[in-house]
Amino acid sequence: PIFTRKGNDLHCEAPLAFTQAALGGSIEVPTISGKVSIKIPAETQTGATFRLRGKGVKGLRSHTTGDLICKVKVDTPVRLTAEQKSLLEQFSQSLAKGGDKHSPKSVTWFNRIQQFFQNIGS
Repeated sequence: PIFTRKGNDLHCEAPLAFTQAALGGSIEVPTISGKVSIKIPAETQTGATFRLRGKGVKGLRSHTTGDLICKVKVDTPVRLTAEQKSLLEQFSQSLAKGGDKHSPKSVTWFNRIQQFFQNIGS
């Protein structure tokens, strides 16, 4: 139930803690032969994929082994304590001081909206 097979490749999704996504680190992911560690670079976004060569399945008619494609999803924390909420509020305020430079998706989204309305006016 963890894997989806596409040819010789296996696909899976792995949860990634908010802090690991921002700061980097490593996570363990399952393979058919046991767990392996993946190094996560800092500033990883939801949907980033990591290819583990040779960790898929062997083909029926060939002797080549596929890859494991692991897609990460940032796990948003729930049931926060008052202290944790306060720390996140402070963090949010510090990000706001830096403008949009900390949010790559919103900058590109806003640019696309702006461009859309410019194209309508011309």
